[in-house]
Formats: sequence, structure tokens, C-alpha cells
Amino acid sequence: MTLRIPGEVLVMGAGTIGCYLGGSLAAAGVPVTLVGRPRTLDAVATRGLTVTDLDGRKTHVAAGQVRLAPQVPAGARPALVLLCVKSGATAEAAAQLAAALPAGTGVLSMQNGISNAAVAAQAGAGLVVLPGMVPYNVAELGPGAYHRGTAGRLVAQRHDVLDGWPPVFEAAGVPLDLVDDARPIQWGKLLLNLNNPVNALSGLPLRAELMERGYRRCFAALMEEALGVLARAGIAPAQVAALPPGKLLKVLRLPSPVFRIVAARMLKIDAKARSSMADDLTLGRRTEVDALCGEVVRLAQAHGMQAPRNAKMVQLLDVWPRKPEQLSPARMSEALGL
Repeated sequence: MTLRIPGEVLVMGAGTIGCYLGGSLAAAGVPVTLVGRPRTLDAVATRGLTVTDLDGRKTHVAAGQVRLAPQVPAGARPALVLLCVKSGATAEAAAQLAAALPAGTGVLSMQNGISNAAVAAQAGAGLVVLPGMVPYNVAELGPGAYHRGTAGRLVAQRHDVLDGWPPVFEAAGVPLDLVDDARPIQWGKLLLNLNNPVNALSGLPLRAELMERGYRRCFAALMEEALGVLARAGIAPAQVAALPPGKLLKVLRLPSPVFRIVAARMLKIDAKARSSMADDLTLGRRTEVDALCGEVVRLAQAHGMQAPRNAKMVQLLDVWPRKPEQLSPARMSEALGL
């Protein structure tokens, strides 16, 4: 059966996630425009896009197969926009999209955190902005080369503007599930993303960091604090990992030899995987910690609570550009008051 493609996809924010998704869709025959930084666009213009994953898939998209632009091209009429910019750039990107695209254009926020879709909807009046969730880590292995190092399926809030797209994403190797309420899934993913600052400050690849019990204890402490805040707020996060959050806390705190066995499925991560936050630190860019730990802090404050450990993580990451310092498990545990 011939695959019916609803139209062009515009990727707003051609970073690691944007290039991985855009490259996968382009390889399946979807017309794709990448809007991003000159560093990324120059690499794709020279080398094309290569997307790989931990299951052994390798796909190359020739340089001329995707359209490259530093901003939304005049006259663009995409059937779907994938919003993949960092959280701090959401409002600016949405305003640019609203100024250039017809009212009613579907925009799917494939960003970390909870609030980006709401921010984009407010800044991009007339756009149909939907929350989504990317479950996996993608690393830039080199110019134009993007590698998915963990497993999972994309999730998006169900809406008419997404009609016809799930089969296309499936064929492209980036399956997309539609749900009636994405918010519990977003919170479930945010709980897992609380490991991102731990990973970034460790300086280690993701799998190596998770094999260090001291770092796992830090991750568990951040998650436990967040779960207490969510309980006070009456929010039940969805299970997006192999284990529900409560059981995952216990597993993270196990001795490493036991953890290796019990968490074998969780550790299906190849050696190339690392958090995007670690990439940001390497490049000297501001991180998205405020969209992760900061969300926990703000929710706590809204319900008369404090979240001191997540607040400390925000502080540690904000200090980094002025004082780069990788933290050992002991130093990080001390900073979090463990």
C-alpha cells in the first residue's frame, strides 16, 4: 500500500532531536525543511543527514533532500511543524511561526518540560499548538550525524491536525502514539529527565553514569522530591519507563551489581548515549534545567511547599558557564544534602 504523506514538515529548531526526527521523516519521503543555527545547517548542507540508532538502523539523507533555512521561509505552508527549540527560545520561535504561517497550522511541541506548548500557544496566536513527548536520547556524533541511544515511542495530544501522520511516523522509524491527555505523560517523562542534570554534571556517558550508585542516589533524591510535590498537587504521573516511579526509586538505590541485573531493560543504552544537557554544557550553552528541575520548584511553591534539591540543581547548572566543574558522586551528594 502506498504511504500517503499529508504534506511538508517544518522542523523549528534543528538540534539533536530536530535533526533526528527530520532526517528520519525525510528518509521516508516526507518533504522536510530544517530551521536552525548556521553550525548545524552548514554541516547538513555539506554532509547531508545520517541518522542511526541502538537497534542498528542507519539511514543517510543527501544534502539536497532537505530544505535548509535560518528562519521560517517566506511562503512556507507546512502541513505540520515540529517545535524542537530549547525551552528558553519557545516564545520567540512561536511568534516567528505565527507571523509566517497561516492560522490553524499544527505545531507539535517535541520539547522537554511541561509548559512549552502553553508558552508557544500564547506567543503564537492562531497556531494549533499541541504538547508532545520524546522518550529517547539523541546524541550528535559528528557534523550531520545523529544517533538515538535509547528506546521509546513519541507521544502527542490527539487532534485533527495530526490526522494521517501516525502511519508516516511509523514508516519513518519514529512511531507516534496519540493520547487524549498528554500531561500525565509529560510529568512521567519529566521525572526521568531529572537525571539529565545529574548526567550533565557527571561528565559521563549516560550508561556509565547510571552504573555509579552515587549518581543514581542523586537522581532518586530529585525524583522522590518531585513525586512528593506532584502528590500535593494532585497530579498522577504516567508510567513511561519499564517500572512505575515508586518502584524505580527503590531500584535506583540498589547496589550496582544488583542494579545491573534488576535494571537490565533500563540499561539498554549504548555507549554513545548522553543527555542533551551534557551537550549544552560542552558547547557552553545555557541548559534547560529550569524547564525540568525548575518546573518542580515552581509547582512546589504554588502549593506552599519547597523543593530544595531541585532548586539546588538549578543553581548548580546556572553556575556552570562561569565555573565549569564536573562533580563526583560524593560532591554531588553533598551539594544535594544527601
